[in-house]
Amino acid sequence: MHKLLIDSPGKEIFLLGNEAIARGAVEAGIAIATCYPGTPSSEIPDTFFAMYKEGGFYFEYSTNEKVALEVAAGAAISGVRSICTMKHVGMNVAADSLMTLAYLGVTAGMVIVNADDPSLFSSQNEQDNRYYARLSGLPMLEPATAQEMKDMTVAAFGLSEQLKLPVILRTTTRLNHLRGVVRFGTIQPIKSKGFFKKDPFHYVAIPAVSRNLHKILVEKNDQALELSENSEYNQIIGKGKWGIVTNGVSMNYVQDAIGDLGIGDKVTILRLGFSYPMPKRKIGKFLTGVEKVLVVEELEPVMENDIRSTAQSKGIGIPIDGKGDGLFPRLYEFDPGLVRKTIARYFKVPDTSPKALDVTGIPDLPGRPPNLCAGCPHRAMYYAIKKVYGPDAIYPSDIGCYTLGLLPPLSMADIVICMGASVGSSCGIAKATDQKVVSFIGDSTFFHAGIPALINAVHNNHRFTLAILDNGTTAMTGHQPHPGVDTAPMGVDTKQISIESVVRGCGVEHVQVVNPLQVKKSTEAAQASKEFDGISVIISQELCPLFARVVKKAKKIRPFYVNQDKCKQHRDCIDLLACPAMYIADGKAMIDENLCIGCTVCAQVCPENAILPLKIEK
Repeated sequence: MHKLLIDSPGKEIFLLGNEAIARGAVEAGIAIATCYPGTPSSEIPDTFFAMYKEGGFYFEYSTNEKVALEVAAGAAISGVRSICTMKHVGMNVAADSLMTLAYLGVTAGMVIVNADDPSLFSSQNEQDNRYYARLSGLPMLEPATAQEMKDMTVAAFGLSEQLKLPVILRTTTRLNHLRGVVRFGTIQPIKSKGFFKKDPFHYVAIPAVSRNLHKILVEKNDQALELSENSEYNQIIGKGKWGIVTNGVSMNYVQDAIGDLGIGDKVTILRLGFSYPMPKRKIGKFLTGVEKVLVVEELEPVMENDIRSTAQSKGIGIPIDGKGDGLFPRLYEFDPGLVRKTIARYFKVPDTSPKALDVTGIPDLPGRPPNLCAGCPHRAMYYAIKKVYGPDAIYPSDIGCYTLGLLPPLSMADIVICMGASVGSSCGIAKATDQKVVSFIGDSTFFHAGIPALINAVHNNHRFTLAILDNGTTAMTGHQPHPGVDTAPMGVDTKQISIESVVRGCGVEHVQVVNPLQVKKSTEAAQASKEFDGISVIISQELCPLFARVVKKAKKIRPFYVNQDKCKQHRDCIDLLACPAMYIADGKAMIDENLCIGCTVCAQVCPENAILPLKIEK
């Protein structure tokens, strides 16, 4: 049995933060779990995937976040508990449904786990999704520890059913990936089947219906506000005259800083875990007991502005600061040292931070930029297309491993916006310029958001080439399945959707399917697409070599080597491909046999045929 399915109340186990959320959902008796994977949330659905068969609940990797939200919403409206997980930019995709779902409400508990990514560890922006709670009018909870990630998940389901609203559980990267001891609670029984009670004048959001539903949502917000006032997750801690307001992982940094600085008796903390609606009475009580306030929150001054608004409405005129010169930035995630130094500076106490180590004379560590893996089929397709189209073509790209084509010497990404935007932006670039355009999108991203834009391109007669880089998995986030994946090797019964059939179904007439590791044929396909006057699609099909090992479809590895007697040091293998298995030693091109997987691309590129398979003695 999976460790998170053990029904042993009181048992303590060391868990990843994302695992703690999954355990909380299990304890709450979820019946339906949905997601679109995205770091830092990916381990939550991966954990569901690992245990759903024996856990008795339904789980799916949905096509995108909007669909995932709608599946979970349909289940919750039908009376069974559901959870939907996504990263912060995924909420943008789901927002269209989210805004109206807040009006409709739910019958059974529904929790939306939304993981923000301060410092952009794996994201194209670091938006602060606390604004989504305010925009939608939905309650939001923010845990601070692994234990709270489990407990708040359970509590969120109860809160959802009490208010008949979805509840947003907001995390950040540092919380998702922390590890801590979690004490188990009791696993509630699963109600796996519900009943959709017809009520069209509540669930059909036409203007006449929604006008009344908006009024009801505002009334529910008042109920949520009262619950926030009395929530155990909103606490006033201490009796000092210096006030600190904080949330999420920053709460841990604040507690450490206060202890390190020895000012525990001088500080009062307002910790906001049920962070929306903001508990105005509790905030007012807190403000009347302190002389000045420092708000410690990552990213935007969301709480700071609300605290100031509450102070103004209550006629409280004390200093309230957070973001600003010499204080906290609006950029990137915090760390204990930053929080300690800022608290010391603001309250004018000696900074006891340890002195930084003297690294004078120690050379900097060599840079290690992200790179496509050795043998990655995307590298081969980039080579073929660049050989035909050259460096002057415009190369819109998308979200996935292939975004790493940005880096030289490949230099095959000129604009990246969001999932699916490579196709849509190509329409505009091709229409606005006379430049050749070749856009890149991955297989999972194509299903996620590329199809509507491709239909647009066909319908409006745009002229560019789309390369769909199909490596048979959602590789960037951890090899999760998508509609184009053969899931049989994973023991999952789903219908595999043919990308080629979808592309032809969208009306594309010029479609080519190639194995990118066959360089000559890939180059010929690129040339044919360049000569075609219209929308042309190249489907580059070859399994991600890492995923191939997982599903036992990997070919036997036979590494290659450079025959130095034949090599003329053109270095095309290095200068054009940049495979991490290749390097320069003593002025000569070399191959690390421990990294090489024998994809043969470099051998096909070498003008001297100096790259040969290594003879391995048995």
